[in-house]
This record gives sequence, C-alpha cells and structure tokens, in this order.
Amino acid sequence: MKHLLTFIIIIATAFGVQAQSDTVVHWQYTAEKKGAQDYVLHFTGTIEKGVKLISTTMPDDALVYSRVVADSVVSVGTITEEGALKKEKEEILDNAEVKFFEDKVVLNVPVHLNGDVKTLNGSVNYMYLKGEEAGGPDEFIFKFKADASGTLVSVAAGLQEASADAVNSLKRSNIKLDQPVIITGEQVHEKKSLWGIFLLGLIGGFVALVTPCVFPLIPLTVSFFTKKSQDKKKGVANAITYGFFIFAIYVLLSTPFYFLNSIAPEIFNNISTNVWLNLVFFVIFIVFAISFFGVFEITIPSSLASKVDSKSGVGGLVGIFFMALTLALVSFSCTGPILGSLLAGALSADGGAVQLTAGMAGFGFALALPFALFALFPNLLSALPKSGGWLSSVKVVLGFIEVGMAIKFLSNADLVEHWGIVKREIFFAVWIICGIMIVLYLLGKIRFPHDSPIKKFSVTRIAFIVVFTVFTVYMLPGLTNTAWANRKLISGFPPPLSYSIYNNRAKGVEANVVNDYEKALEMAKAQHKPILIDFTGWACVNCRKMEENVWTTSEVKRLIEEDYILVSLYVDDRKVLPEDQQFLYTTTNGQKKEIKTIGDKYATMQTENFINNSQPYYVLISPDEQLLTTPVGYTPDVDKYADWLKKGLEAYQKVK
Repeated sequence: MKHLLTFIIIIATAFGVQAQSDTVVHWQYTAEKKGAQDYVLHFTGTIEKGVKLISTTMPDDALVYSRVVADSVVSVGTITEEGALKKEKEEILDNAEVKFFEDKVVLNVPVHLNGDVKTLNGSVNYMYLKGEEAGGPDEFIFKFKADASGTLVSVAAGLQEASADAVNSLKRSNIKLDQPVIITGEQVHEKKSLWGIFLLGLIGGFVALVTPCVFPLIPLTVSFFTKKSQDKKKGVANAITYGFFIFAIYVLLSTPFYFLNSIAPEIFNNISTNVWLNLVFFVIFIVFAISFFGVFEITIPSSLASKVDSKSGVGGLVGIFFMALTLALVSFSCTGPILGSLLAGALSADGGAVQLTAGMAGFGFALALPFALFALFPNLLSALPKSGGWLSSVKVVLGFIEVGMAIKFLSNADLVEHWGIVKREIFFAVWIICGIMIVLYLLGKIRFPHDSPIKKFSVTRIAFIVVFTVFTVYMLPGLTNTAWANRKLISGFPPPLSYSIYNNRAKGVEANVVNDYEKALEMAKAQHKPILIDFTGWACVNCRKMEENVWTTSEVKRLIEEDYILVSLYVDDRKVLPEDQQFLYTTTNGQKKEIKTIGDKYATMQTENFINNSQPYYVLISPDEQLLTTPVGYTPDVDKYADWLKKGLEAYQKVK
C-alpha cells in the first residue's frame, strides 16, 4: 500500500498537481545576436541567501546537476558560466564534491538556429542545496520570439509577479468576510461528516473481511494466539494487541497526505479533479476489476512479504506488529481495490487528509474487530460460515462494482475537459449493465472458470439478488428524457442533467454568467440586483446535489432567477487563461502561486477572500461587493437555503 500511495503522489505531481514553493533563484534573460543564425542566450540568476546553486558543469551521473534545455529548432553549444564558482564536499551527498554558485550567476548559452525560427522555448532546470536539504530540479521556463526583422527577443515567459490590477482581480478589497450586513449564523464549511467517512471505511473493512484473502485467516490467527499463549488472558491480550496494530497500520498510511495538505489549500481539489490522474484511476480500477474476475492476481512482491513475515517470529510486541503488517501485505490483492476506492473518494477539497484518516480508521477498525472479538469469545468461531465458493462470488461481485467506480473517474476527466464521452445517459447505461451482470451472476446464469455450480440459493444470496435488482430497476429512468430521469438517491455521482445526449433536456437553474466575475458585476449594476456567487466544480458531487435537488424546487428557483445575478465560478476548470492574464500571485500566507487557468484564478479568489476552499460555496454580495450574509456551503435543507436567499435580499435593501 505504501507503494500505491507513493505512486499516486508521483502521478499527481507528474500530471500538474504540483506544490507551490518559493522560488530560490530569480532569473532574467536576453538574446545577443552573433550572426545570421547564431545567438548567445544570457541567463542571469539572482540566488537567495543561503542557497547554493549547482553548476551546469556537474556531470550527468552526479547526484545533483543543472541543465539548460531548448526546442529542437536550435542546436545548443557549450554553456559557459560567470560568477564565483565554488567547490566543496557535501556531507548530505555522501561527501561528494559539488560545484556551485552563491549570490549571482550568469549562464551563457550559444545556440544555432536550424532554419527560419519564429519562437524559441526552453527551460533552465536547476538543483540547489539549502541548509541540510537538496532541492529541485526546479524549472524556469523561457521564451524568445522573432521580431519584425527576424531577430530573437526575449518575452515574458515564466510568470511575472502580479500587477496591482491582477492582485485586485483576486483579492477584492470591498469584500470583508467579517462584516456581513446580516449575520445568518456560523459560516458553513462544506465538509463531509468525519463519522460518515469513518462509517464508509467501516463498511469497506467489513466487505474486505469476507474476501478470500482475509476471511480464512480469522479462525487460524485467533486459534494461534489462544493456543500458543501459556494462559488464556495472555492469548486474549495478544490477539487484542494484534487487532490494534492492524488498526494502527491503516491509520498510519494516511499520514503522508498531511504533508500535501500543508502545501497549498486546493492541493486535494487539484488531485481529485486532475484529468490525467482520474484517467490513471480509471485504468487502475479496471485492472482491479479484471483481477477480481480471476484473470490474474495482484499481489505485493513476494520478497517484500517474505521479509516482513520473517520478522513476525520475533517475540513480544515487535513480533505481533510484524504479524499484523504481514496480514496487511498478503491481503492486498483483495483489500487494495477497496482501499483505492476509499483513497480516491477522500482526496477531495473538503477534508483531504483528515477524511482519509477517518476512512482508514474505519477500515482498520473493521479488519481488527474480529480478531479481538473472537479472542474474547472463542465459542463464536463455530458460528462462522466455512470458507468456500461463496468467497469467490464476493470477489466477482466486487469486480463489477469496481467497473462502476471506474466509470466515475472517467466521467470526472470527461466533465473537466468537456470531451462528451460519458454523457449522463452513458454513465447510467454502464451502471445498469453492471447491475444486470451482478444479478445474472448471482442467479448462476453467468459463470467464471473458477466458479463451482450453485447447488442451492442461500438466504444471503437471495437477499443480494433482490437488492441489486431493485437498484438496477431504480436506475432505469436515468436513461430517459422524462421528469423521472433525476435519480435523487445517487444525485451527484452521474454527470449533471445538463450534460446529456438529449438536446432538449430541462437544465434546471442556469447561471447568468459562467467563469466571468467582472461581467457578473456589470450585470448586477445594470439590473440593480445582488449577486449569488457559486464556487463550484465540474467534478463536485455535492454541487450537483444542490443544483438538482435544491435549486430546482419552486421557491429557490424563483428567488435565484428573479432576484439574483447567478455567477458560477468553476475552481477545477483547466482552460488556460490568455498569456496576458497569467501571472505569479503572492498569497496572504506568503506563498508564490501560478495563476495559469480559470480554475487557478477562482480557486485562489475563494481562498483569499473567504478563507475556504471547499465546493459548493455560496456568497451573496451587492453590486459594489458588500457582503450581504454569512456565506454557506452544502445546504441540502431547501427551507434553510431559501431563507438564506431571502436574508440576502433583506440585506440588499438595507444597503441599496
């Protein structure tokens, strides 16, 4: 599981979910023409105090090195450096000799143009030492364009510090969070209940218990502790300790994500809505599903499992801990997909690491509980069903569920990029097909090679057939263009009603303006109406629930459409802003943040003005940006939400 967490963090970084960090070297660059096709590019780096910038002359196989790379439109010659080059052996690099610069350096890069070059792009990739840490490689992107005479000149590649106007576009000076005209109660932060997340993890853990990798180990392990110990009390204590270590191991797996949580406020939102990461999850879940169907088995490397298992023979608490760790590793082929679902679902803007800990705690508690319970009451072991073909049936059913989960991740990517691949009805079709396949499998109409014939239907099997049949029938209207298409029980999981194959689909309440806050202000001033700001996301489940179940009710719909200018700002929109609207913004807490996309802009606007980064998030302001009421988040109670809108109108009358 450790490797899975590391893999996800690496993938998140590789696909653009990057931590915001202060720049330790500030670069300026120019181009000096030497001939018709020859230039020398000059990069002047001002180095932060206490930082050692690694020289470009360090060999490729060194532990740390810096480079300048450029498009294939030019041939790059030998780089020369100007500055006080120093050499020292660095203890943190195993006493390897390192060449570096402090304070300032100039890199001179000779290039030859390969033909008629209109633009030249590249980057300075540099590493550095700061205190006891090695940093980088950091990347400074540069850009040159040919002017009217064909001469290359530098342009503002790499994002420039925000101008006063750019700062004002994000940090609205008139909006004062602590001064609403009418206080409507405590500010609501949309966070899923931690107890709810714990309960979901608990359910996931109980599901994992009845998989072939875990269930047979319960009586074996409990018997091992109770028979090996010299007295019953000692055996019970060891079994309970074993259960506690199982619980602790799964909780500890969530700790790396607290470091991500401290990097940037919207890091989890970036992870959960990143297109490529969602596609990776889609592939992973399909692979898990195929594994559950018995085509192959996903396992932890045997060498790792054997190494850990060898430690379990050590006596005392250490041995018990390694026994618990061995269980976590050898059961990975069954628990991995369930944990993956929990991991992907918890990495969201509205809780992140805390939610993941709650979910992992529930999962670990469910796995640990039987070992402690049966150690205390060993007679209950006889009541456990015998291992058999039913365990394989559980895996196959989970496989179809994994396919349904996989389509959710593909849908997230599709919504963010607007590909039109997984329209709402396509989503329902996949879930309905999975439901039908589960029912047919449980009825014995579909069999896999490892399945044994069904001799009789148990009460449990019949119950699951009924549950999946009812759920599948419930989803059927989702394929239609009728009033019944809005399936409220699963609202938020499928794409929104507006993302449909039916062009004439009723779309509920539509925003007056999308992703243009300034235009909304102009409309509000012209029509003398207050503004309802809707901080939302394409892949936001609770946003869809509000739009489909609350906004569509008669009173709320009337209030929004008649009395407000509704502006929807998508914090996960990956559309790139025009170059002249991109800049480097210094947040209130001093972090440097690149504003490149629409999502960057409005996610930052939300966190800077309202100290909140969860969605949905609703704000009522006057045309001159006075805060009318206390902002609210997810509010499924229709009466409360309608009352909040009415309070906003009352406040507007006071300041109008």
